[in-house]
Amino acid sequence: MKFKSGRILAAGLMLSATLMFSQDATQAVDKAAKDTGHATKVGAKDTAHATDKGAKDTGHATDKAAKDTGHASKVAAKDTKKGTETAGKDTETVGKKTGHGIKKGVKGIGHGVKKGADKTADAVK
Repeated sequence: MKFKSGRILAAGLMLSATLMFSQDATQAVDKAAKDTGHATKVGAKDTAHATDKGAKDTGHATDKAAKDTGHASKVAAKDTKKGTETAGKDTETVGKKTGHGIKKGVKGIGHGVKKGADKTADAVK
């Protein structure tokens, strides 16, 4: 029996060693899982913060660009209006001068035609 009890004792010792090593492995895996979970949580917080900050910065830049574009459009519209008004006034002045010149020319032609008609009438008499 002594021989059998030695085997039983050896098997019990091996079994207890296996259980002891498996508990250490379980604790190591549990600790690694907790550490990974914590690191993931910290990373997610940092990513969320950076995304929020980036979105705010982008919104601010978009708002500023829209204001600048609106201002530039307003200035361009004023310049265009002023240029159009100036061109309109210049066209009106040119039109008046052209009309005056045509009127003078027509009067001159009319006077010449009248003189010619009078000469023809005198010649016919």
